[in-house]
Amino acid sequence: MIEVLKKRFYEHMERHPDMRWEDVEVRFNENNLTVLKKMEETGGEPDTIGFDETGMILYCDCSKETPKGRRSLCFDEEALRNRKKNPPLGSVEKQAEEIGVTLLTEAMYQRLQELEPFDLKTSSWIATPDEIRALGGALFCERRYGKVFTFHNGADSYYSVRGWRGYLSI
Repeated sequence: MIEVLKKRFYEHMERHPDMRWEDVEVRFNENNLTVLKKMEETGGEPDTIGFDETGMILYCDCSKETPKGRRSLCFDEEALRNRKKNPPLGSVEKQAEEIGVTLLTEAMYQRLQELEPFDLKTSSWIATPDEIRALGGALFCERRYGKVFTFHNGADSYYSVRGWRGYLSI
């Protein structure tokens, strides 16, 4: 896994121009490598996108389109339970928990999109404020026409081109 991450790190220096591989590599441990491997196995192509405000290194799903192994899911377990007809196989909430990552916020999604264009043909569920979720909705984002858009949908909806992106702080 380290070799995959190292190769991606050097192939995409534009995502982290002020970082050195040696500073990233020393932060790996068995737990975060396991999470990064699960991100990779579900099509996320994790790469670092820099530091957060506390100095933690952020690893984010950097696949051009929303990860293939994380599509056709409703937003959370509540939406899955409430879906009466044609329920999907799972939820974003459960899958993120199983992988061990945090769902991107709208701000994190915007940050990712500042690095390069993502989700030109797909869309990604994002963390949704409680007040929107309490009304049955959930948020997702995508990039079209050179702009990043945030939309809403019923949390129980799911589409073959909508998945989700996550991140891990190390």
